[in-house]
Amino acid sequence: MNFVSIDFETANEKRHSPCAIGIVVANETGIVDEFYSLINPLMAFSSFNTRVHGIVEADVIDAPTFTELWPKFESYLTDSIVIAHNASFDMSVLRKTLDHYNLTYPNMEYLCTVEISKNVWPDLMNHRLNTVATHHNILFEHHHALEDARVAALILIEAIREHNAEHLDGFLEVRSMKKGRVYERGYVTPKINARKRRKKMNF
Repeated sequence: MNFVSIDFETANEKRHSPCAIGIVVANETGIVDEFYSLINPLMAFSSFNTRVHGIVEADVIDAPTFTELWPKFESYLTDSIVIAHNASFDMSVLRKTLDHYNLTYPNMEYLCTVEISKNVWPDLMNHRLNTVATHHNILFEHHHALEDARVAALILIEAIREHNAEHLDGFLEVRSMKKGRVYERGYVTPKINARKRRKKMNF
């Protein structure tokens, strides 16, 4: 079962300012496709954001805009299972940018690998992307959109493998997790079964 891992970097504090996107298509056995692009956000960059990801306005002058890239993005996302590390951020970037340009939301399901990591490896000191990557001996360039998307995909693959699950849905059933969903002008967040959460808290 294929899933799509995404990561956005933004030009400033506005969620509708994506300046880079990484997309990785993977399944339970590994990565099968990748896509990366800078994005011209048509607005100024914040020095804070630039310190995080290293992208400056000069880098995106000739880059396509979000609306120009959206048909490509949409083909990856529509009717897919999409994952992201701290998905609340990436999903809000997606929704706010689609709202900003008055574009239609894709119908898709999604998962957060932060929540998956907390569920599967609760004893880690934290569940930031670099911490979970280090736990699995994954080396990468943090805050590069494609590398971050790739690591999120590898984290989910590791979680599935640790449970000897044949597919993603089987893994989610074992961990009592439910996918979130995005649909036209709305969304539902991923869930962990309440009884499973209470059981974990008792340990």
